[in-house]
Amino acid sequence: MGTVTLGVSIAVPEPYGSFLQRQREGFGDPAAPGIPTHITLLPPTEVPAGALPGIERHLAEVAAGFRPFPLRLEGTGTFRPLSPVVYVKVTEGEAGCTALQARIRAASGPCARELQFPYHPHVTVAHNIADADMDRAQAGLRDFSATWTIGGFALYEQGADEVWRLEQEFPFPPQTAGVPRQAADLSRPPAPSC
Repeated sequence: MGTVTLGVSIAVPEPYGSFLQRQREGFGDPAAPGIPTHITLLPPTEVPAGALPGIERHLAEVAAGFRPFPLRLEGTGTFRPLSPVVYVKVTEGEAGCTALQARIRAASGPCARELQFPYHPHVTVAHNIADADMDRAQAGLRDFSATWTIGGFALYEQGADEVWRLEQEFPFPPQTAGVPRQAADLSRPPAPSC
């Protein structure tokens, strides 16, 4: 049956997503055309193809436990010299993103995995390119900002051509009248999943 490479992320909506993808291409990042603009919740993860139905059930359960929450991108940062990445910062909604990725990667679930670096929500705009181009990306987008309400996340699969394609979206339940827009109770640890 083989394996597939999956990722879970929050898509950056239009017009911001296309704008940042064009900028990433303009900075000379050759991977940009195959990567939709996003905030990673589960990094590229190789799984048996037969595990996909269980992963989809797990992701639907995670989404059901959250509500829409505000997110703001503003300014740039870098992981250099530790990692050759320039990114747009998440300045509002970081706690919601962190809670989501923790529940997606819960040790008891089908997406359990360790991360190479501590989780830090961001939108990559340059990766593994010349330092001068990384500097240009960091300076060129320092005044960028975008605000929207996250209504869910999505599962992507990487093809043999290294292009990431949307497989399924997992919307949060609609907001109930009188309930503030926020993620599920972020003070509680992730609930175990089957």
